[in-house]
This record gives sequence, C-alpha cells and structure tokens, in this order.
Amino acid sequence: MTPSKKAEKPAAAKAPKEVVAKALSIEEYSILGDKTAPVAVSADLFGKKDISDKLIAQYIRVYAVNQRQGNASTKTRAEVAGTTKKVYKQKGTGRARHGSMKAPIYVGGGVVGGPKPKNYQLHINKKQRTLVLTAVLTKQLAAKNVIALSDDALQIKPKSKIVAKFLKTVEFGGKKTLFVLPKMDDNNFRLAARNIEGVSLSDIGSLNPYILMNAQKIVFVTKALGMLEGHFLKKE
Repeated sequence: MTPSKKAEKPAAAKAPKEVVAKALSIEEYSILGDKTAPVAVSADLFGKKDISDKLIAQYIRVYAVNQRQGNASTKTRAEVAGTTKKVYKQKGTGRARHGSMKAPIYVGGGVVGGPKPKNYQLHINKKQRTLVLTAVLTKQLAAKNVIALSDDALQIKPKSKIVAKFLKTVEFGGKKTLFVLPKMDDNNFRLAARNIEGVSLSDIGSLNPYILMNAQKIVFVTKALGMLEGHFLKKE
C-alpha cells in the first residue's frame, strides 16, 4: 500500500493592508504673525493628485475666453446717421457715380465687414470646475503656499500697516497674495488690506481656480476654510 499523503494545510489568507490616509492640515497664524494650532483640512479638497493637466488647461482657456465681452460694434451704411441726398448728379460730371455720403469711401460713412456684437462664451461643467479647484488647492498646499489666519483678524482696526506687518512677518511681503474671506462685506480686515500692492481679496462664493492659480501665496481666514468644503463639495 502506498503511504497516504498528509493533507496540506491551506495557506492562511493574508490580511489586506490598511491604507491610512495622511491627515492634512494648514498652519494657522494670528494677525501678529504668531503660529497657533494647525487647522485640519479635507483630503477631498487638498489631497487630489490625479487630476489631468489637460483638464486644468481646458479650464484656463474657458475662463480666459469668457472674459471677452464681445460688444465691439461698427455701423454699416444703413445704420450711419446722415443725409440721403445724392452727392451730385448722375451724369455729365466725369466723376464716379455716387448716391450717398454714407458710402464706405467717405469719411463718416459706414464700415464694410466691421465687428458686430458676438457671444464668445464657452462652457465647462460644475464637476470639472470642482476637480480643477481641488487640483489647484492641492498643488498650492504641496508648494507650501497656503496658510490660515485666525478669525479675530476680521476685527482689527482698519489700518493697512497691520496687514502689511503680518505679510512681512510670515514672509509673504512683495508676493501676490490672495486673502480668502467668509464674506466680502466692509469688515475692518477688508478695509485694511484692499490698498496694499499685490494683495487681492475674495470671498468663498467668488473663489475660482483661476485666481487661486494666479496667486503666489494664499491666506484663508479660518472661518472661510471651514466653509470651503460645504460650498464646493455639497453632498446630494
């Protein structure tokens, strides 16, 4: 009799490795330039690294084209104001035949083939805009261009020197800096920052990827940072 083979024990299934998402946070500063506790941010906004560069380029093209107003307009000879009297008699002068001073060859006459109002608008859907926004925020955070500013900065005196000193302390002086506020109302901080060279302001409702890309440094008021996810990642 042949010896019976021992039954082999099935190999134990390997437990899948748990993927632990790295927590994202942004350094928060007081208006005096002192560091406070970091502010946690959503990886859905600041951790998207698989967005196509072609989609970003498409968004930039759409945004730039949509800035064209398309309201340039010239008048044809039918629209020009002027007399309809015949310039001179039809025959006998030895000159060319003309019927109106509104002809294109006369000064003040109509224009041939001139521009007319035109709609140049292009469209990109909301999901694509949100993807580009998250890609830009991710790139700016990775480049250490994003910080938070404590909410009490909104209550400062409306003095430009306070904001200028803050920018100098955090080494943002002389850089194109975007401040993102919860609301664009006449709060003291807006009044203090609006006249500083290189500084621009936006509220959450007006925030878009283009102005985020155009900024060298971005400062979110902490309250605005908290509103960011609710505004752009609305859950259905």
